[in-house]
Amino acid sequence: MAEATKPEETKNRARKGRSKPDLATLGGMVVALGGLLGGLLVEGVKIRDVPQFTAAMIVLGGTAGAVMVSTPLTTLIAAMKRMASIFFDSTLQLDGLITEVIGYATKARKNGLVSLEQEAMLIEDPFLNKALNLAVDGTDLQEIRRMLELEIDLEEQHAEAEAKVFESAGGYAPTVGIIGAVMGLIQVMKNLANIDELGHGIAVAFVATVYGVGVANLFFLPAASKIKARAHAETQRKELILEGISGIVEGLNPKLIRAKLEAFARAAPAKEVREAKEQKTVKGAKALGT
Repeated sequence: MAEATKPEETKNRARKGRSKPDLATLGGMVVALGGLLGGLLVEGVKIRDVPQFTAAMIVLGGTAGAVMVSTPLTTLIAAMKRMASIFFDSTLQLDGLITEVIGYATKARKNGLVSLEQEAMLIEDPFLNKALNLAVDGTDLQEIRRMLELEIDLEEQHAEAEAKVFESAGGYAPTVGIIGAVMGLIQVMKNLANIDELGHGIAVAFVATVYGVGVANLFFLPAASKIKARAHAETQRKELILEGISGIVEGLNPKLIRAKLEAFARAAPAKEVREAKEQKTVKGAKALGT
């Protein structure tokens, strides 16, 4: 009976991994926009003066064009698909994943790796499916590690490239906003005698600058950081799977595997902090070198 319920358990775990709205992203955008608009209202600025179609078209169109010129098409398309991860969180809980891996380890220790063949075929997680099937097929442990580590590294590189698309947009948008401001001022200079046109041109000029700086710092750059955070979480999950499958192939006691995976999961936040510090140190060294 216990074995018959395995496929249903696997499906239940997959359901738990379905995406849900990222409240941090949605809440952050609401707070940011609310703070900006609230500040304008406190200063007595009319909200209807902020929306400027011309300024938005200049900033968004110019930024999109610059990003398209600087980014390979395949990377650009992948980055657009990755946008869903900014607003929706599909990260699996590591506790559930550890329990699943330990279940496989316990059965393999009792009945051998071959006993996992049917269950391995039913796993919906592509990485775990591949790792466990390699183990069941009797692939050498070092070869399993090489193959899976290569896949992890490539996926991390793809995520970094996709995050850089948004970082590039965050760099271009303020500059395009300045271009919009200059264009508005040119229009102003042509209509110095017309007070109505003068006011409209100045408004477009300043709003374009605000749009460029705002969209860069309130969306593009935070979106790049969010994509990197998602990539780090996915890397952590795959490394945990790799260590668990390695323990199964080595025939380790499931209790030892659990202790190893739990320690691995607890160490992940510290690892991210350490990597962030190392990146800051490298950037500081480069700055001193220049």
